[in-house]
Amino acid sequence: TPNDSIKYYKSFLRASFMAMEPQTGFVRAYVGGPNYRYFKFDNARQAKRQVGSTIKPFLYTLAMQEGLTPCDKVVNVPQTFIVGDSTWTPESTDKPEWIGKTVTLKWGLTKSSNNISAYLMKQFGPYAMADMAHRLGITSYLDPVVSLCLGPADLTLFEMVGAYNTFPSRGVNVDPTFVLRIEDKAGNVLGSFTGRKREAISEQTAFLMVNLMQGVVNEGTAARLRYKYVPEGPIAGKTGTTNDQADGWFIGYVPKLTAGVWVGAEDRQVHFEGLTNGGGANMALPIWGLFMQKVLKDPSCGISVKDQFVMPSGFSAQLNCNGSDDELESNSMVNDPFFH
Repeated sequence: TPNDSIKYYKSFLRASFMAMEPQTGFVRAYVGGPNYRYFKFDNARQAKRQVGSTIKPFLYTLAMQEGLTPCDKVVNVPQTFIVGDSTWTPESTDKPEWIGKTVTLKWGLTKSSNNISAYLMKQFGPYAMADMAHRLGITSYLDPVVSLCLGPADLTLFEMVGAYNTFPSRGVNVDPTFVLRIEDKAGNVLGSFTGRKREAISEQTAFLMVNLMQGVVNEGTAARLRYKYVPEGPIAGKTGTTNDQADGWFIGYVPKLTAGVWVGAEDRQVHFEGLTNGGGANMALPIWGLFMQKVLKDPSCGISVKDQFVMPSGFSAQLNCNGSDDELESNSMVNDPFFH
């Protein structure tokens, strides 16, 4: 029946993908949908979806730019905000035994802790966070509300990958570009193009964020990248899951490539029942991992596990937190159900 056909169609999941070079902005891979001939909609650039926890690095970037470091410690407790005539306390995603412990900011992003994100929101406020996101390359309007720290904003994958690319490009935001040059049939270059560049954050802040986001891959919500897809080489990134598991995200980067994945249905009411299959680490991350596997195996791509993120000259911030979170790590497994 027509009703059955509609239900069947709505059950389809869509995916979008984009990969770009940090320094040039050149887009190396792009998937907006299954087939533009039949589905004339670009899920990478036209579709705005809730970004979930993939927005948290923007808040941490603000914190690093304002002088905090990955090893700074806070108490992991729920935070309550006064909103108009009422209050709002973000739901904690942490294990009960983690509550009340003193943790580092690096742990907070590694575990995608809502409590720590809410703490940072209290320190800096939603207007400063929205401003930082725009400096990094987000062009859509961001409602400056305290819940912004948890990712209710609707943004495109195109925006998010471009913003994340600021970290491996050493603090310089580069506009994604699809054409580097135009040549005639004799090979003469008629025109050359590069993405517009502007300094968004300091090189030191960018390197601090690289370190923070490497923790997500090595020990946190994206740890399956290590044990299942890419065991070697430096990788940084962040997973994201939205309300009711309707959207799954993973955006990550290596020194010479930034790539992002979004997975979800066209209808936001279609979602997974739980995080077992519906988290960003389960929906989007595997696509990223398989892509990067092939990139690293292809010498023509010019990307190797031996590539390294470059530490800025004169960099002195502490990156090794000296076992500050060891007590918590002893009870933390990579198959933690709270994959955001």
